[in-house]
Parts: sequence; structure tokens; C-alpha cells
Amino acid sequence: QVQLAESGGGLVQAGGSLRLSCAASGSILNIGYMAWYRQAPGKQRELVAQIISGGRTNYGDSVKGRFTISRDNAKNTVYLQMNSLKPEDTAVYYCNVRAWAVGASTRDYWGQGTQVTVSS
Repeated sequence: QVQLAESGGGLVQAGGSLRLSCAASGSILNIGYMAWYRQAPGKQRELVAQIISGGRTNYGDSVKGRFTISRDNAKNTVYLQMNSLKPEDTAVYYCNVRAWAVGASTRDYWGQGTQVTVSS
């Protein structure tokens, strides 16, 4: 199986920056895409950014130009650099990884979530 450990959330003022990290561990054979989602109170979970194994990235419209996703394949870690944060970025951010692990079929794994709060 695969375990995801997220870190980097917190409280920041509008216009500030935060960097989220998510490290995957376990009996991993291969990782496909790695992504960040977020869910604000009363709203559906939405894609923030995704990066596939070849390095291609996709971003949600609301974060384009402000957030950057990257990954370190050697460390099985994905990062989300968040700049120019706005109060509307306040949400719980979830790491999502599609991975193939020993004894399991390829599937999605989710982190426990990390709170990001942006004050105005």
C-alpha cells in the first residue's frame, strides 16, 4: 500500500506564500500522476493542480499564474508552491497520487488533508 504525508499548511495573510509537500511511501512500484485538490466549507472538492510522470502540468483556472506544482521522482514527493494567496484560497488541501503498489492494482491514494487559511 501507499501512505501519503502532507505538510506545509498554515495561516498566511493575503498576498503571502506557502509551500505544501506530500511524500508518498510504501511498497510503491510506480507513480503516475500526482495532484493537489482542495475543498472549502460548503463546496465540492476541486482540482488545484496535477503533474504527470512526464512533467506535464494542469492547473485549475483560479490558480493559474499563482501556483506551481512540481515533483521529485527520486523522493516520490510532490510540491505546491502557492504565491499571491487570496482569502478564497482558504480550504483543506488534499494530496492525490495514482500509484501501483505491491499486491495492489493501480489506484488513487489520498492524503489526510492540510488546512490553508488566508486572512484578508
